[in-house]
Amino acid sequence: MAESSIDALLPPEMARKAEDLGVKKAELQGLRLFALAFLAGAFIALGAVFATTTAAGVGALPYGIRRLAVGMSFCLGLILVVVGGAELFTGNNLIAMAWASRRVSTAALLRNWGVVYCGNFVGALSVAGLVAVAGHHRMGGGAVGEVALAIATSKVGLGFAQAVALGILCNILVCLAVWLTYSARSTTDRIVAIIFPITAFVAAGFEHSVANMYFIPAALLIGWLDPGFVGERGSICRRWAGAACG
Repeated sequence: MAESSIDALLPPEMARKAEDLGVKKAELQGLRLFALAFLAGAFIALGAVFATTTAAGVGALPYGIRRLAVGMSFCLGLILVVVGGAELFTGNNLIAMAWASRRVSTAALLRNWGVVYCGNFVGALSVAGLVAVAGHHRMGGGAVGEVALAIATSKVGLGFAQAVALGILCNILVCLAVWLTYSARSTTDRIVAIIFPITAFVAAGFEHSVANMYFIPAALLIGWLDPGFVGERGSICRRWAGAACG
């Protein structure tokens, strides 16, 4: 009996698909690769904007519910990346599968990671600049900006070893989310596969390197473009650090 075209792929087929995609990603021309990486950074930043806005409205809820709401909002970023076909550094770590099978050279692997990492940063930074110029931090009576500053403050306050450990834990879940999408036959499948792993890493407080390319510059830009806001809200931001962000 022929396998149904709507059945999910099984793990061996997923592995072959991961290797094939890894080869294709490693062969992308430089300018196209950077453009797709720029888009991925912007997409993740948009997810971060959504998550920040959500966090500004859930401070009174129990801890776990707050984290769940913020995590589900952040899923937007990876959904846009996967469905839109952009190139994200954390997801592209799966190219290591093609490298391990000797289908991708070390030089090609490092080239992809380097170009994509830089493109992600420029894309995320661009959205941070637009959001700051738009005055988004003053929405909700300034609650959005308070959360943005609190998130950045909590992130730069991490110790080196703690930040690395949280980053590794995050990337395990991101790679699992992307891996699960390799079993998908439809856009709906891909979206559903993404939601739980990504919600889990945000809810658990793990650190996503590309998301931080938005969160930290966004707070810096608020300080540079609207120093009065930071001066007025400093003490309130410490409250948010323990409420909406903690």
